[in-house]
Amino acid sequence: MAFFEGSKMTAGYGDGPDIISSCTINVDKGEIVAILGPNGAGKSTAMKTMLGLLNLKSGSVLIDGEDITNLSPQDRVKRGISFVPQSKNVFAELTVKENLEVGAFLRNDNLDKILNDIYDLFPILKDKQSQIVGELSGGQRQQVALGRALMIKPSVLMLDEPTAGVSPIVMDELFEHIIKVKETNVAIIMVEQNAKQALSVSDRGYVLVTGQNKFEGSGNELLNDPEVRRSFLGA
Repeated sequence: MAFFEGSKMTAGYGDGPDIISSCTINVDKGEIVAILGPNGAGKSTAMKTMLGLLNLKSGSVLIDGEDITNLSPQDRVKRGISFVPQSKNVFAELTVKENLEVGAFLRNDNLDKILNDIYDLFPILKDKQSQIVGELSGGQRQQVALGRALMIKPSVLMLDEPTAGVSPIVMDELFEHIIKVKETNVAIIMVEQNAKQALSVSDRGYVLVTGQNKFEGSGNELLNDPEVRRSFLGA
């Protein structure tokens, strides 16, 4: 059994139609798993369902063997699940350090040690710790968002389009930072539109089509699958 798993999930918004249907996503510690697919495929919906922002119509969500299907998003965060949304993921009017401190709201141990751990992962944040986040570049703001999510020392990190709107050079830098986070034994799930680049840094991936699992495999397997390449990688 994987460390974190959404199994056979069916869910939608309100009384509307199902967006995902019998969809399964799982990830182990120290692993990056990418969720890919066309627009409207249910990628973000699957992630939000695992976080508890949407109620399941059927299926289950487990972490470390514990069924958390009925837990609130807040209680899932207390179980070690952290989430970085695509937009509005920083407090632009606060400093870098203040943003990080906000992320530590669940912790009551040594904040300085946690901050130093984040600064080790993201050295630019140490250099910019007193700067207002709204003055930073897009890539630097994303590092703030990642750092803040890591302040609770999560076992699972969920990223919704972490490289949206940044240049190719910044995208490569962000993926390098995500790999560093993985190496701290965190389980990482990311929804990503830049499919080739995401698969190149991912241990495994899922391709969703109309809310269902269409393909899955290692990053290399999906990169080299002729149908995946033709349909989703522009090759």
